[in-house]
Amino acid sequence: MKQHEYSNGELVVIWTPEKCIHSGICVRTLPAVYKPGDRPWVHVENATTAELIDQIRRCPSGALSYRMEK
Repeated sequence: MKQHEYSNGELVVIWTPEKCIHSGICVRTLPAVYKPGDRPWVHVENATTAELIDQIRRCPSGALSYRMEK
């Protein structure tokens, strides 16, 4: 599956489009980060690492995941 990665230097947000059910939880929780009309649509610089992790854990489809940078 194709994945897109967005890094803030501490955390990498991983989006797997094929898994996305477009529930809107990401946009409603962190609208400054997730902007579907933009390309790229994920702006990790607009939230803290803790806020990103908390939101990613709420993704019902598993389309969003993360890993910590080394």
